[in-house]
Amino acid sequence: MEQKKNVALVLSSGGARGMAHIGVIDALLAQGFNITSISGTSVGALIGAFHASGDLQAYKKWILNLDKFDLFKLFDFTFSTQGFIKGEKVFNELKKFILDKKIEELSIPFTAISTDIRHQKEVVIDKGSMYDAIRASVSIPTVLTPLYKDDMELIDGGVMNPLPINRITRTEGDILVVVNVSAKEGHSPAKPTPQERSSYLKSINNFFESWSKYLPGTAKVEKKLGYFDLMNRSIDLMQDKIIEHTVEKFRPDIMVNISKNACSTFEFYRAGDLISTGKKAFEIEYKKYLSKEGNDN
Repeated sequence: MEQKKNVALVLSSGGARGMAHIGVIDALLAQGFNITSISGTSVGALIGAFHASGDLQAYKKWILNLDKFDLFKLFDFTFSTQGFIKGEKVFNELKKFILDKKIEELSIPFTAISTDIRHQKEVVIDKGSMYDAIRASVSIPTVLTPLYKDDMELIDGGVMNPLPINRITRTEGDILVVVNVSAKEGHSPAKPTPQERSSYLKSINNFFESWSKYLPGTAKVEKKLGYFDLMNRSIDLMQDKIIEHTVEKFRPDIMVNISKNACSTFEFYRAGDLISTGKKAFEIEYKKYLSKEGNDN
């Protein structure tokens, strides 16, 4: 009987596109792989933690059963210059069916990445509360308010390390599988019709327009970006370069790229399409890997 192959799995930041991480994990398990370690940033930390704790299928069932308006109700908007979502509602909802656990007691070694903006350093979280680690890692600047802990002001790990290959625990003979859901080019689900997206995104945009009035430099001026767009496009550009250099340095065995145009940050209601895209994308890249391995041998 063939022994299962071990996989060190790295999951990137990327908002709602991170639902594709679930599809990749489903495909890995279907192929008989044994995931022996996980490192993740932002949504990659959330999905990675839930798999390491044995709760990913419960999360998957929950997210697939929420429609766009259920999700919108979980956004606890706040008029804060540090972010317009507090995040308490969604985490309180998750805790109803996924209990908090200590990272060091999870069945799979797991590491989450955050950024301490106050002390300007990367924070590697491999022990303590699973939910604290997730919350610290997903605090997208200008979107989700920071987490304050132990004199640290913790924001999204993607600011410094959006694809934490250098933080994964390796075992002898394992395969390095890396999933980037913010790729310049990559796999993508079929686009929904404008009608399907309009009401959902309009609700979010309406709040943002109200919130942005309180920020400097957000007056509508032709051909100029507002505060939110300027910040997020700058972060995207920075992350592209970091990811490019990281992949060149570590050269994953299997690289799964999901296009950054697959969906917007908040379109979690498209989880089903994104999970399917992640699964299919891994299957395609795995075939390439097998072909290359066969040619090398």
